[in-house]
Amino acid sequence: MLLFVLAAVAVIVAVRWFAGRTGLPAAAILPVIGIVYALLPGQNLTLDPDIVLTFVLPPLLYSAALDASLLAIRRNLRIVVSLSVLLVFITALVIGYGFHFLVAGATLAAGIAVGATVAPPDPVAALAVGRRVGLPPRLVTIIQGEGLLNDATALTILSFAAAAVLGEGFSAPAAAGRFVVAAAGGAAVGAAVAYALRLLRPLTRDPMSANAVSLATPFGAYLLGEHLHVSGVLAVVVTGLVVGHHAPRTASGASRLQTSAVWRLVDFLLEGFVFLLIGQQLPAVIRGLRQYGTSTVVTAVAVSVGSVLLIRPLWLLLTQSLPRSLHSRLGTGQHEGRLSGREVTVLSWAGTRGVISLAAVFTLPRITPDRDLLLFCTFAVVLVTLVGQGLTFAPLVRLLGLRADQVDEARLRNEARAASVRAALDRLDDLDRERREDPGHRDADLDAADAEATDAMRDLLNQRLARYQGRIDLLQSAESPEMPVSPQYEAGVRIRRVAMEAQREELLRWRDSGTLPDEGLRVLERELDHEERLLPDRRK
Repeated sequence: MLLFVLAAVAVIVAVRWFAGRTGLPAAAILPVIGIVYALLPGQNLTLDPDIVLTFVLPPLLYSAALDASLLAIRRNLRIVVSLSVLLVFITALVIGYGFHFLVAGATLAAGIAVGATVAPPDPVAALAVGRRVGLPPRLVTIIQGEGLLNDATALTILSFAAAAVLGEGFSAPAAAGRFVVAAAGGAAVGAAVAYALRLLRPLTRDPMSANAVSLATPFGAYLLGEHLHVSGVLAVVVTGLVVGHHAPRTASGASRLQTSAVWRLVDFLLEGFVFLLIGQQLPAVIRGLRQYGTSTVVTAVAVSVGSVLLIRPLWLLLTQSLPRSLHSRLGTGQHEGRLSGREVTVLSWAGTRGVISLAAVFTLPRITPDRDLLLFCTFAVVLVTLVGQGLTFAPLVRLLGLRADQVDEARLRNEARAASVRAALDRLDDLDRERREDPGHRDADLDAADAEATDAMRDLLNQRLARYQGRIDLLQSAESPEMPVSPQYEAGVRIRRVAMEAQREELLRWRDSGTLPDEGLRVLERELDHEERLLPDRRK
């Protein structure tokens, strides 16, 4: 087992290196490698749905929610709910009736069960590619918001369908009512967990404690939600959204830096293992197909894959044809407007499915009729969307020319930087005014030291403000959406990197000569590392 884990880590790292140089998404390459490995002689890992739903899904959802924008999702809530709730329900019902009428011997409940498992997209591959090719922020928010919320809908439908498969009957109104209760309860649990975390702030001021609590939070929220028989998935998502929204006010800078690094590593490893695991399920899935005729298998797969690929664009086209007033934001006085044809096309092709679909279908009891056929249909949908859409998503985005306005985004960031510097200068002016109005309230030497420190900080802030304003002027004068090149800006970044490298080399010479202990070297290296982290690249 340990050897397998080490080999998997090596493959994940190698694929990431390969993907970075070819532009191919790692999420599409890893399942193919998993399939190749599964076809070789030897032992394979079998997907345990309980482990995936309890130990893999919560941290991945929580990490995604921490990085998501609560305000942006709220601004696009209509389309997010449309995709993550209504579209999931419709997809499950269409596939269910397709199985009932077209697949020999299949029941409506079995069809709805497989429909529920393949209905929720896993946005990991689409988001990874979309961010790399510069997908507009609104589309990133929609894909992200849909991926955060659709699993709760699908798992609720699946629970009803699984019960119906075993003879308890299926009722769409009952499933909808159960979903409302589970969703409301899950959201309430998530809000309660987020509030409890705020009460723990005095105990988690140091970064290590904060990270420990952060890693435990998704599991606690999920288990509490499941224990109360509401949506544990939604509890995790709401907790992550609220915590991420309030983190700039409640967490220290050191905690945020460390927590961000920890969650990036967790995402990297978990997602890599998950996509490898998907490919390794092929032999187990294929073994169960011997009892079915070729026509039955082909029809079932065609219904599943065809429905997934067709319903999404049709639903997007239908919802975007609604009256314009229904696309406005409530209470903001602003309007998002309808999605353009290019945006609808990109969102239609962003429906990659992943391990949640496989984990969900594996939860069906072994006595479920046609269980092996349902497993194969789910695997086929996952493979077609993950590999097919994953590999073609970036070329499609480039072909449509749908990219974020990098110049506008960079201008906005620099205007925010300039505004923050002006706020700091105003605060320094307030401190000077307080000293002048009450000159005798403190020791004269302390006042003089404060005045000297204030002047030094004001000079530094004015230098930054001038740099930011120069960058704003350059961006405002740009005549294309491509980032303009400033020789002074590029040279400044390059020279600062050269200087830091010289500092590191000198510190290493001090350490190697025995003058500077290793502990002192690590302290000074951290200072340089934090300074280097502040260096902007051309996108910023």
